[in-house]
Amino acid sequence: MKSAVIVLAAALALAGCSQYSESDRAVGGGLLGAGAGALIGGAATGNATGALVGGALGAATGAVVGAATTPNACWARDAYGNAYQVRCP
Repeated sequence: MKSAVIVLAAALALAGCSQYSESDRAVGGGLLGAGAGALIGGAATGNATGALVGGALGAATGAVVGAATTPNACWARDAYGNAYQVRCP
């Protein structure tokens, strides 16, 4: 349990250092939504069908929300380390 908390904290810390495209955020949101939906659907119904339906609905919702919340400002660095704004991929 302690190692899972450490890994989660490290992942969240590193997530702020990365430049994500809309498709990257859609995939990440879909994966998180699928996991959460499967857990909630399985717990609410007590069977695998509920987990599958919850996972499918969570994946679709997570993908839409992930893509919709992509920041519009992407930054890059030139050869000298200066930051400049670029068009997001």
